[in-house]
Amino acid sequence: MTSPTALPPLSELTASGDLVSTFRSMATNVTVRIRNGRAAQPGCLDRVIAVFRDVETQCTRFEPTSALMRANAAGADWCIVPLRCYAAIRAAVGAYRMTGGRFDPRVLRALEAIGYDRSWPLPAMPQPVSAPRPPVPVRGSWLAEFDDDRLAVRIGQLPIDLGGIGKGLALRWAAAEVISECPDFLLQAGGDCYLAGDGPTGDGWQVAVEDPRGSSTPVAVLTLRDQACATSSTEVRHWTSGGREVHHLIDPATGEPAESGLLSVTVVAPDPAIAEVWSKVLFLGGREHIAAMAEGQELAAAWVADNGDLRTSSYLDPSVIWRAA
Repeated sequence: MTSPTALPPLSELTASGDLVSTFRSMATNVTVRIRNGRAAQPGCLDRVIAVFRDVETQCTRFEPTSALMRANAAGADWCIVPLRCYAAIRAAVGAYRMTGGRFDPRVLRALEAIGYDRSWPLPAMPQPVSAPRPPVPVRGSWLAEFDDDRLAVRIGQLPIDLGGIGKGLALRWAAAEVISECPDFLLQAGGDCYLAGDGPTGDGWQVAVEDPRGSSTPVAVLTLRDQACATSSTEVRHWTSGGREVHHLIDPATGEPAESGLLSVTVVAPDPAIAEVWSKVLFLGGREHIAAMAEGQELAAAWVADNGDLRTSSYLDPSVIWRAA
């Protein structure tokens, strides 16, 4: 999650009648594409943008006065926060429990220790760190508490980072602002997206799974309808810290960037936040265990190992219309 930006959206009505808008949020380009855009209700795009702005402003860890950072500073004391931040923290706790603690956002100090302590808009990289601090592993269960009446939360002793679920939640809530009026649309934020309806061809939306080694040719193409797609990868966020290559996907047990034998993991699910969470959990599971984890959790997943091999779960295979040889 990044500090807020305020660039105006760029919108156009294409020759095919699609309404397309692009704006910056969470350090990446966010694209909204509404099929038959002439029928879109006034204010529809404004509500989507407002969702992203709220999540970005309330849930960033890079502004000490944000709602998230106030809750982090309060630690074991109660802190009243705005609705989006409250819902995001609740969703993060739900993901922590759903994954048996394998998704754990209490890695903020570990990220700061290796130099990821400020926002770098994509595609910029964090600056090299010559003397990183010692790793900060996560110990103990996360026992956050909530007061729904007051929108108050007690985070606990370890501060959290919502970057592992924030874009997915923004996509979830933004989709809810669109779907009742425009059932055929695409929302994309960096490597995460939600695709509703039949898409341009009537057979669903085609989604390319990018090659994490930087090739312009994707490793696979999927056809999706009413589903989300999220990718966790080392391609975008990596830098040197203490003379070694590091990335932002932290293993909570060690407080270190995960050495998983994987370059990227893509998960398809009905909900974008769930897809985002599981893409990270599968990445942390590593090359030796990811196939069993994906099948055991009945996840539609694709992954690229550090030797370039692409593998997919049986639950994703029906959606794959092309894959690299």
